[in-house]
Amino acid sequence: MAITKVTTDVIDMSGNTGGLVWAKGATGDQPLPVDSTAGDLRENTTTGKTEVFNGTEWRTLKELTPTITVDYLVVAGGAGGTPYNSGGGGAGGLRTSYGSTTGGGGAAESPLSVPLSVAQTVTVGLGGAGTNNTVNGNNGEDSVFSSITSTGGGYGGARSYFVPASGGSGGGGASDPNASRYTAASAVTSPVVQGYAGGNGADGNNYSGGGGGGAGAVGSTAAAGGGGGAGLAVNILNYTNAGTASVGQVSGTNVYYSGGGAAGANYSPGSGGLGGGAAGSSSYTLNNGTANTGGGAGSGANGGTFSGGNGGSGVVILRYPSSYSITVGAGLVQSTGSPFTEGSDKVSVFTSGTGTITFS
Repeated sequence: MAITKVTTDVIDMSGNTGGLVWAKGATGDQPLPVDSTAGDLRENTTTGKTEVFNGTEWRTLKELTPTITVDYLVVAGGAGGTPYNSGGGGAGGLRTSYGSTTGGGGAAESPLSVPLSVAQTVTVGLGGAGTNNTVNGNNGEDSVFSSITSTGGGYGGARSYFVPASGGSGGGGASDPNASRYTAASAVTSPVVQGYAGGNGADGNNYSGGGGGGAGAVGSTAAAGGGGGAGLAVNILNYTNAGTASVGQVSGTNVYYSGGGAAGANYSPGSGGLGGGAAGSSSYTLNNGTANTGGGAGSGANGGTFSGGNGGSGVVILRYPSSYSITVGAGLVQSTGSPFTEGSDKVSVFTSGTGTITFS
């Protein structure tokens, strides 16, 4: 078959709104290699795909799905508290791609490349409920964005009853003579480290437990006051907008998340960790972690009617170029003001629920 070659400067199709008509045929009708030249194109009517001859065989051209790059902060729910000289609740695990550091002191993770028009799961974990000391405590719930999961905080140990639990950050040890109950729990290491361990409790004197771990620091030991470990400052949403959204704990121009809860003590209990961690108590009335911070609950001491001690719920915050839009499915709740505009980016803030989102 004769081939006519035409140089590109002879053809001007700029005024035509149609398209080129390719050679086409079924899979079984593909020209043999001896009749083809590398770079030949044709439409395969069997597959509905365009294919190219690479000099040896016909290969289908790959269709790439467009993507968007998304920074994230995913904070899980903090652990619940327990009375009777117990350790503080651990903060919810914190994973972020924004800034330089993530929970537990590691380097910030990489932003996610998310395909457009493909639904992504978002879940905001609840804080663990406070419990009586005679039953095991409650860890916080996990939070999720797409492939990123942050682990709920671990509950503290209770004197004479149960040992502390690991979580995104670990629960504090109880005031107890038994090493298994006064030794604090560690933070989980899988899929990644997201926070710090709790602090050890101690028997006698003030009968103080250890503080729950935070995303930014280990919980204090009983000897150091049993305070909750500090959370981590992540300014993916600036402090003004964080105040509008009621997320995190603002200190100066920084916004902190995932502070550990303080331990119970007979007197002068410790302070909660910066980032929503609750103070300890010297009674059976326990303090709650702050909502939408991932803060751990405070624990208590002595006898009485148990109340309070719920961990703070988590939060999921996404930052992406403002030229894109987000569609939020049923079941997810955004904060007041979300999405915010900061510079050339939008910031979407999810404060409760579970569902899907789609970028376009």
